[in-house]
Amino acid sequence: MIFPALFFYLFAGVCVACAVMVIASRNPVHSVLFLILAFVNASGLFILMGAEFLAMLLIVVYVGAVAVLFLFVIMMLDVDFAQLREGFIQYLPVGLLVGAIFLAELLLVAGGWVMNPNAGKAITAAIPTNVSNTEALGLVLYTTYIHYFQLAGLVLLVAMIGAIVLTLRHRGYVKRQDINVQNARTKTMAMDVRKVPVGQGLQDSDSGNWIK
Repeated sequence: MIFPALFFYLFAGVCVACAVMVIASRNPVHSVLFLILAFVNASGLFILMGAEFLAMLLIVVYVGAVAVLFLFVIMMLDVDFAQLREGFIQYLPVGLLVGAIFLAELLLVAGGWVMNPNAGKAITAAIPTNVSNTEALGLVLYTTYIHYFQLAGLVLLVAMIGAIVLTLRHRGYVKRQDINVQNARTKTMAMDVRKVPVGQGLQDSDSGNWIK
């Protein structure tokens, strides 16, 4: 039992340290790299608990997609952080007030937290032993907690629609498709057939120049 305990403290310590560095790092690229390392160590904790499916999801989805996407976006945007820090002093009192309220709430939650000794007996459904971890997770997620799962999907959908609405900008100079106009085009509208005499060019109606 000494090796699982050692790996637990190793993964947990590195994960907490990386989480602190995500906030404390001045370079956003370094913050994303620390975030990826935190996800990797969290997946190691899931493996120690026997939840290999969640560990795989954490690596494939968060590390392989979300965190790498953050990294690419930060590296391509070329954000002027000096300009962003210009109003830091102006909003510092509001930030300190919000941080103090948040810290007080955390202290109240941590100080009033008590582990119920009967929490282990609150499990009413039997834990399946003849199925894999993925199947057991699916049975619980899509049966007992199906309403919470659908509610979480609805919240994510609303957040996605809100992000699109906030960032969408209609630009007048951008060409856009009009399906009705495209379907109504005929041969006479699409091309102009002209008979050009031999040895002569065709005069452009816009510029007045001769095209040969």
